[in-house]
Amino acid sequence: MAVIVQKYGGSSVADAGKIRNVARRIERCKDSGNDMVVVVSAMGDTTDELLSLARQMTDRPDERELDVLLSTGEMVSSTLMAMALKSDGHPAVSLTGRQAGIRTDSSHNKARIERIDPQRIVGELKKGNIVIVAGFQGVTADMDTTTLGRGGSDTTAVALAASLGAEVCEIYSDVEGVLSADPRVVPDAVKLSRIGYEEMLELATYGAKVMAPRAVELGQVYGMPILVASSSSEVPGTLICKEASMEVRNRVSGIAHDKNVAKITVIGAPDHPGTAKDIFEPLARANISVDTIVQNASTDDVTDVTFTAARTDLVKALSIIEPVAKKLGAAKVVRDETLATVSIIGTGMQNTPGYAARMFRAMYEENINIELITTSEIRITCIISEARVEDAVRALHRAFEVEFHRPE
Repeated sequence: MAVIVQKYGGSSVADAGKIRNVARRIERCKDSGNDMVVVVSAMGDTTDELLSLARQMTDRPDERELDVLLSTGEMVSSTLMAMALKSDGHPAVSLTGRQAGIRTDSSHNKARIERIDPQRIVGELKKGNIVIVAGFQGVTADMDTTTLGRGGSDTTAVALAASLGAEVCEIYSDVEGVLSADPRVVPDAVKLSRIGYEEMLELATYGAKVMAPRAVELGQVYGMPILVASSSSEVPGTLICKEASMEVRNRVSGIAHDKNVAKITVIGAPDHPGTAKDIFEPLARANISVDTIVQNASTDDVTDVTFTAARTDLVKALSIIEPVAKKLGAAKVVRDETLATVSIIGTGMQNTPGYAARMFRAMYEENINIELITTSEIRITCIISEARVEDAVRALHRAFEVEFHRPE
């Protein structure tokens, strides 16, 4: 029997009726002769509600206790799903991350999976059970509960699929697949029939919420095909996989944007070896990811160092950087929380002239100022005012519309 791993997002299991609908979809797949492992997120806005409760207790909840609290949301979903399946006559069992053998490091709130021991899951499948796993969570060597950060249930699902040798990992939510842009901003966004791992990783990293970047990365490392589809329809979704063609095709696959951006500038830092190390090593130790980094030309042996990070990490980042800047003898640290990123992503851009020029012209024609620019082999990202980011997405979608995949 083939092993299929499915994941259902919070909107797909938001209430009892939706849980029953998802249960029937799972049952159909099981009845077709498959072994089923299903990962579920917390119901609806449960995680946000739990976070709100924690912040009513303290402005800075203890990270260990917060992980224990947040993990309960997925436990509720998994147990209810198992109950729904059993009531329909399908044997099922719910497992926590610990019971499913998901071992992580000890980085609370942003833990990374170190290994998976699927012995318990395999045993339950041999008994004929549908296995429902609480997503987003794992356990340390000391048996402390951890959570995997934003999109953690996606990461759980792909990691389990890889460890079980599944044929495919199916990610279900309230969207029909990966679109060329956020449909709330661009109503006529095009659904992509398939997309390569690298392009999807860039889209996810730079704002596309349909998949978590770490899940895409895992899929690429283990060659696990990932299907992204809607839980409420039978419309074919988007397959994330290795590109079928060996030839690099010149195209833009999508436009991504992200409002969770903050800029921090260390002004008047000494321009000598070790300054960058002193600034960025403490951030790394605190698990704060830094994106764009710009260092101005030196004047009188001092320079300005600018970098961007997630706005949600801003308070923590400033608490680290301000003492470092003072120790370095920098003039001051300034921040900007009014920014966003907009990116075009597609293979072949680096070796094909004109993509950057067309992007910049589209921004110019909308009178949108670009503060910073960063690139990769398949991406160009502009950091702009948050107030204009949706205008930028629409302008770029129009400018590159002919490049998008069309449904097959």
